[in-house]
Amino acid sequence: MNARVVAVIQARMGSTRLPGKVLRELDGRPVLDWVVSAALSAREVDDVVVATSALTADDPIAAWGRERGVGVVRGSDSDVLSRFALAAAETRADAVVRLTADCPLLDAVLIDQVIAVWRGDPGLGYVATTLNRTLPRGLDVELVSREVLDEMDRTAVGYDRIHVTSRAYSVDSVVPRAGIIVAPASSHLRVTLDVEEDAALLDALVPLLPRPPRWRDVVRILEAHAELVALNAGVAQKRIEEG
Repeated sequence: MNARVVAVIQARMGSTRLPGKVLRELDGRPVLDWVVSAALSAREVDDVVVATSALTADDPIAAWGRERGVGVVRGSDSDVLSRFALAAAETRADAVVRLTADCPLLDAVLIDQVIAVWRGDPGLGYVATTLNRTLPRGLDVELVSREVLDEMDRTAVGYDRIHVTSRAYSVDSVVPRAGIIVAPASSHLRVTLDVEEDAALLDALVPLLPRPPRWRDVVRILEAHAELVALNAGVAQKRIEEG
């Protein structure tokens, strides 16, 4: 029987820099809907769930999931890793693909490529587009095996419980892992949604993209429009220690 791969999308309303961003409208649809659509379009994904917290503030995410017909798992607000472990257990996943709800331009093709690498070598504990970042920030796809996820849930402490996968790719990690890289690199570009400047870029970029958006089109259009890139070029990504 084929291994079961579940896409788990972490989402919360309480962003410190842009509250409510995951349900913010982007071209007439909530940002979270863009992410869910990409996950559902991936042929290698067996199930899709949204992992949010049990806080009342995140009730709108759970309500949206019910309306959309997407499974929702609710757990700790601060311990995101435990949420993923809960989602994996409830969906009987052999591996989970970690997606974040603030990345509306995720490409289903990239999701499938990451999963295909793991299906070809299930001994890998971690496969990602981010081990050697060559894609724009905001197109991140990570897969972690159930075995590694459960081990991290048993032993991880501190910010590793917030960042879910950070123990798998840390300098001293012994987890077998593989990464996908593309060339030429476009890691200087940013299409995630964290601050108002990011929102301005996405609002201007999305009308120029085909449906569904593909990463090559994202890169091509941004490279051709320096004025768009300038909208969020000065945004500093939070350090991992900042949570």
